[in-house]
Amino acid sequence: MARLMLLGIGTARSPRFAPAGLLVEYGHTRVGLDGGPGSEPPENVDAWLVADERGPLRDDLHRIAHESGMLRPAVAPFRQGTLHVDPLPVAHPRPGVHGYKITRGHRAAVWAPDFAEPPGWVEGADLVFAGAAGCDVAETAEAARRLGVRRLVFVRPGDAACAAMDAGKNPPFGEWGEEGGQYRM
Repeated sequence: MARLMLLGIGTARSPRFAPAGLLVEYGHTRVGLDGGPGSEPPENVDAWLVADERGPLRDDLHRIAHESGMLRPAVAPFRQGTLHVDPLPVAHPRPGVHGYKITRGHRAAVWAPDFAEPPGWVEGADLVFAGAAGCDVAETAEAARRLGVRRLVFVRPGDAACAAMDAGKNPPFGEWGEEGGQYRM
């Protein structure tokens, strides 16, 4: 069983939350996805993968990696036994932005913290971490439901999503991510 933990849920410059990041653990294998200052993966990860090598936190991530002796963050696939983490393109105004499909046997999770519309390759995923900053949460929730996503967790809340969170409103499908939240697949 793989364990996934949200290291942060915020946008790059969120005053409220650490930058969105995910830690995937499977046996002794650990893979960090995105993150940033305050939500960087632990120093002993086997890989540090990012959705966008030219993103706004690029310099911070390279500095963290250099100072801690970690591997430099990159858009790349990772494979260890039955754990596969593969970058896949997402629709985005900036070219070169990716999400990741994380598979272990028949199970699939998706890390897609930044997109203009949900990618079709999330279809049938057991767990999807989807960005809520640049999208309409209700539209993303409906698309995820239509694509057969079993569990949807929103990360990177923008102003509208933060206001909904503060008002105690839940998305029409899915849930708001929480820093330190743990999930299994």
